Amino acid sequence: MAFSLKAWSGSVLPLFEARLLSRFADARPDLLVEACRYPLQTGGKRIRPLLAFGAAEACGGSAQSALDVAVAVELLHTYSLVHDDLPAMDDDDERRGRPTVHKVYGEGVAVLVGDALLTESFAVLAEAGRAGALVRELAAAGGAKGMIAGQAYDIGMDGEIADIDRLRMLHRAKTGALIRGAVRMAAIAAGAGDAHLAALTRYAEEVGLAFQVHDDVLDADQDAARASGGPPSFVKLLGVEGARGVARAHMQAALDALGGLPRPEALAAIAIYTVERTT
Repeated sequence: MAFSLKAWSGSVLPLFEARLLSRFADARPDLLVEACRYPLQTGGKRIRPLLAFGAAEACGGSAQSALDVAVAVELLHTYSLVHDDLPAMDDDDERRGRPTVHKVYGEGVAVLVGDALLTESFAVLAEAGRAGALVRELAAAGGAKGMIAGQAYDIGMDGEIADIDRLRMLHRAKTGALIRGAVRMAAIAAGAGDAHLAALTRYAEEVGLAFQVHDDVLDADQDAARASGGPPSFVKLLGVEGARGVARAHMQAALDALGGLPRPEALAAIAIYTVERTT
């Protein structure tokens, strides 16, 4: 029977969703709990948790072994979105068709929500097996050598991003670092050996770029409508068809990295999805 990404994700996500929202059950005041849960319930694709579950299975582990990793990664990812949306950063009023946190609760609360989500991501891993290794991976993915560095490049702290190599550098940090971290942490939690961990790392690096380049393709119409400026993108540098070709090349490299893994079906399906999705 052919592998169904929809059916598989439907089997692994319900427990994840319940565990994710339970993290703030004992927090106070109640308005803070409500505000922290708000961005976690906005209908995201859950790509990073799915990559974590898929990585655990790919190296012969169970999806259950990646549950804490999946929750931690989604908490950290969501914090980054809440802070990115603030007026001091991207100044976005909507995300996924809903008002952003600062539009609903105010800027001060949005800062606190981001801080709470970030802190909770480390609390989740502190309770997990192999906690030290997992915390180190999450810190590397989300810190000044990973996602934060990518955001720094994105807001111009290292000058203009005007060529493909620098754009890849930006996205390996801003988007790719946490994707890489999700896959590596899940593999570590599942007890992956060195060879499997290396293969999964290569996969994650390639699928992260495929995901971002295809995002640029999906955003091409919006970018074209801008009078000037806007963020750097692969479409601006390569055109739509050129960017599609780059996305598919990274997807194929991701698929090639899975050879030799015991159960790569979910990760293969996610790689293909990254360049075929329409949203």
